[in-house]
Amino acid sequence: MPRAVHQVYRERAVAGALLPGYARTMLRDELRALQAPLKERYATEPGAARITLKASGTLDDGISCSVDTGRAIAQAGLHELTGGDGSLLCSGDMLLEALVACAGVTLRAVATSLGLDVRSGRVRAEGDLDFSGTLGVDREAPVGFSAIRLSFELDTDADAEQLATLERLTERYCVVYQTLAAGPALSTTIAAAG
Repeated sequence: MPRAVHQVYRERAVAGALLPGYARTMLRDELRALQAPLKERYATEPGAARITLKASGTLDDGISCSVDTGRAIAQAGLHELTGGDGSLLCSGDMLLEALVACAGVTLRAVATSLGLDVRSGRVRAEGDLDFSGTLGVDREAPVGFSAIRLSFELDTDADAEQLATLERLTERYCVVYQTLAAGPALSTTIAAAG
């Protein structure tokens, strides 16, 4: 979007006019006001900040699983390099998409908090997989991503120091990034329905 048009949208958004298809820009003070009571509560009631997020899916015909996102059904299946036909979502892509979504929202929130004007941008995640491990062809090959790269291209006037701070804080506060970086405790259970 040309900068002049973006500025008109921003001025209208700041004035409170919500435009179809355009998310109203949240201002720094609005974000702080929104989060202040939450931060106070979490400081006095640490348990109130803890939540268990849940995801569920239904095993479908063939080799697929439909995931209920709460807004739509996402049907995942085998990647083409593991025998899929490419018509279903790959769960590896979904993991990268979750990282992109979380990092993008976190970057926006951090930029807003710091008072940095990020007019627009692109967020990309790339991950390296070796399906010979997944298919059991090479027992030495890792199963899962061996590397993930997250990158941002931003339309901003922020200087190098501000961008470094933005990157550091985005990494620090992005839930999906930190989950992947820290490797949480993970467990599995299987039970017969009935």
